[in-house]
Amino acid sequence: MKGIWGLITAGAAAVVMSGAASSSAQTASAGSGSRVSTPVEPVVVELFTAQGCSGCPEANALLEGLAERPGVIALTYAVDYWDYLGWPDTFAQPAFAERQRAYQDRLRLRDVYTPQVIIDGSRQFSGARGAEIESVVEEEAERLIFMPEVEFRETGDRVGVGSGRAPEGGAEVWLVRYRSGPQIVQVGEGENRGIEVRHANVVREVTRLGEWRGRPILLSLPEPSEDGLHMAVLVQAMDDGRILAAATR
Repeated sequence: MKGIWGLITAGAAAVVMSGAASSSAQTASAGSGSRVSTPVEPVVVELFTAQGCSGCPEANALLEGLAERPGVIALTYAVDYWDYLGWPDTFAQPAFAERQRAYQDRLRLRDVYTPQVIIDGSRQFSGARGAEIESVVEEEAERLIFMPEVEFRETGDRVGVGSGRAPEGGAEVWLVRYRSGPQIVQVGEGENRGIEVRHANVVREVTRLGEWRGRPILLSLPEPSEDGLHMAVLVQAMDDGRILAAATR
């Protein structure tokens, strides 16, 4: 089978610049730059948490354990809607609560809450249900699915999404940048006053790169706002939020 770069070079490549909707067509050259491939489809686990949430540290520890497993992309999103309890979350951004509310709409939930875990964009659980979450992660890892391949250019400035059967309505390609490993915050006020709250793989940026509709595309990656961040690229169905493919670098 041809790799993504060979497929893209066979025709015109759509190079989608960073941002929600801006795009331009360019021709990609397969001979320029090397590439890195992620052949095994990982399970994506997203935790929505807050430093001011008394029930969240246990879920944070669960996600940290999952982050150490091969084949799992574990991401922590800090939300800001508990800040009124007295402690402004040091990692929270409005965009992260917006992502959680998008899941609320797609999964037909009555409200958002913390700690909430979303697995592969399609299944949600309370972060307190650790044994069930671990079981579902194992179940998702055993599924045999054939989704588009995601490849990063070695230079780190572009990512390719290969061909495949797109869902009705197509899919969005998201760039998630996160700080790998644990981070500890001493909480000074609110429900967790005096407690050290530990996080893992804290998300710092979420950027919509463009759309994927089944044909190979090459997408440009924006410059990071911070040094040393890792990248996860998620190909996510627009209709129901299923994560079709994912890769990290």
